[in-house]
This record gives sequence, C-alpha cells and structure tokens, in this order.
Amino acid sequence: MMYICAMGIAIAPAAPDGVAPFRYVGGDWSVDFVNTANWPGRRLDRFTGYARVLEWAEGAGAVSAATASSLRALGDEFPARAVRVLAEAVQLRQLLERLFYRISQHQPAPDEIAALNEQWLSRSLADLALLDRGDGTLGLGWPRADTALESPLWVVARAAAMLLASGDAPRIRRCEGDGCGWYYVDRSRNGLRRWCEMETCGTRMKSRRRAERTSISHATGDERQPAPS
Repeated sequence: MMYICAMGIAIAPAAPDGVAPFRYVGGDWSVDFVNTANWPGRRLDRFTGYARVLEWAEGAGAVSAATASSLRALGDEFPARAVRVLAEAVQLRQLLERLFYRISQHQPAPDEIAALNEQWLSRSLADLALLDRGDGTLGLGWPRADTALESPLWVVARAAAMLLASGDAPRIRRCEGDGCGWYYVDRSRNGLRRWCEMETCGTRMKSRRRAERTSISHATGDERQPAPS
C-alpha cells in the first residue's frame, strides 16, 4: 500500500515504532500530533496502537489522565472500534501534514481545508458543549469525552482550526533538518527559527556543515597554518 505525502512523493506506510518517545516541540497540539510520524525521511510511526494515541494525547495535555484511563479501558473492551479510531488518527494526521506543508510553503490548500471542515470539524463541533468545571465557571468541552474513543481526535481537529484561524498560521514552518520534516510554529522574536529542535536537527546540521567545510579545505589544500615566528 502506498500513499502520497505533501511533497507529491509516493511513499510506503511508515515502519511502526512503539517505543520511541513522543516529543512536544511544535508549539501546538495539532502540530505535535503531525510530528508523531517522520516526514518524509526516516519513516517511523509512533502510533502503533490506540493506546499510543492516548499516550500522546495525555502527554500533550490534550486529554486528562482520567479521560485517558477511561478511554484506554474502553479500547480494551472494544478492540475493533479502537483499531478503526487508530486508522482515523492516521488519516487525520496525513490530512494535517498536507495542510501544514502547503501553509509553510505559502500555497493555497482549499481541498485540505474543506476536508478538515467536512470530515472533522463538523463531527467535533457537533459534540462540543458548555460544561460546568465544578468551580462555578463554565468551559468548552465534550460531554462524551470519556466514552467516545475518537474524542482525542476532536481535540486535535479543533486545535488545528484555531491555529489556522489565528495570527500564528503564517508562522507554521517545516524543519530544515535532513530527513526530518517535522513542523513547528515559529514564535521566535526574529522569526528565523529553522529547526524543530536546536539540540537535535540544528546540532546535526551544523556539525555536518562544519565537517563539509573541513573536507573541502583538505581537498583544496587550503589549510591555514600558523605563520612561523
């Protein structure tokens, strides 16, 4: 089975990786959700099962520990439903990856926006309601969050819509690290951030360029020697 990534390249499904830790470096839940796979280089997919989707969601703060626990038990009780929701999570992630890629390249994305509206927001907003927080205040939430296996995906879809409708949408970037392709919202002061993480991709790219410069210097004989005293 093949599918098309945002760059128009046909690629095979990602190799499963059920132990790689989730990293939350994108600056938004929906961006971190996309970053659970590697685009398009090292093809690793951290969503190896519904439980991993819940692990990501709880770690991101997209669902509470209590909700994650309830959904985990529900997924164990109804494994076929959990498999279907896992497939939906992968579909949503692919849609958001295409959408974020086009936004990062300043390209229009009418098809992706229509799909997000029709396939995801219409479903998630249908279940959105004002809820009593228990302290006398109200908040927006999903009354069925603890009983609908797909509720973490509703949170992601709504987060993506809010990001795209905000002033941060033009700040969506794609990491320039070789073989990375993760996304992030560049909220740096000068707007010149280039890496998902300086400690990983930034360091690797700088080390590579330093090695390339050294190699060129050796090849051309342009090695600066100290002048004799």
